[in-house]
Amino acid sequence: MRHCYVVRVFTVGDSGGNPLGVVPDSSGLDAPSMQRIASDLGFSETVFISWPPDDIPRLRIFTPAAELPFAGHPLVGTAWVLNHLGPGAATMQIQIGEVTVQTDGDLMWVTPPAIDQPVRRVAVDEAIDLGVPATRAWRVEVPSDYLVAEVMNEADLIATTPNLEAVAAAADGLYVFHGHGMTRSRFFAPRLGVDEDPATGSAAVAMCAVSRWLGQQSGRAEIMQGLPGTLSEIHMTWNGLRVDLGGRVVMDEVRVLEK
Repeated sequence: MRHCYVVRVFTVGDSGGNPLGVVPDSSGLDAPSMQRIASDLGFSETVFISWPPDDIPRLRIFTPAAELPFAGHPLVGTAWVLNHLGPGAATMQIQIGEVTVQTDGDLMWVTPPAIDQPVRRVAVDEAIDLGVPATRAWRVEVPSDYLVAEVMNEADLIATTPNLEAVAAAADGLYVFHGHGMTRSRFFAPRLGVDEDPATGSAAVAMCAVSRWLGQQSGRAEIMQGLPGTLSEIHMTWNGLRVDLGGRVVMDEVRVLEK
């Protein structure tokens, strides 16, 4: 039997957040088996941990439809599991490099590899054609291909109802946001098997890349993602290419997997 910890990441107190599955021992599982488990669980992401001789945990991250090289909420949630349930970890390894971990009060922080996320301004029609009343839009590689769209106000954000089939054809994910510093946002990733994601650290990193592109080389943001009643809270700071993501994590249950 194999265990899977189920936590919620980026909660507001004990409420909201994005569910995550963490499988602490992936020995004997190949990629198709991991994908099947992630699809069966149905969370936005599920993390599978392996333990090489150097004892730095290796993480593989799967959505219900695909493996990802990088994602934010799985890193924060897995760091919490490793440091609150054992055996502890100051660093973790993902496809794109090493992630450092730090606890500050009730917030778990991770620092992903400091890599460039290329940004290019695109015609606002790229977002409008998907059903987003955008005022500006950018493409960002995180390294997944995200379309980042800014809307004029919170009412437009809440009212946004994108054409999910068109979104899946256009990008790996669509991030819609309003406000800088105190930010409201939503994220859609039907291509990855996630129609709307409750909390998305990688999309916050994409917004950070846009801020750098606009000339703000350092700063911080408090991001409330989702719709009223189901909000998640992401803390983010950046200085150049260094980005730190922080949030609260709540343990929900432990599941027993068949394999």
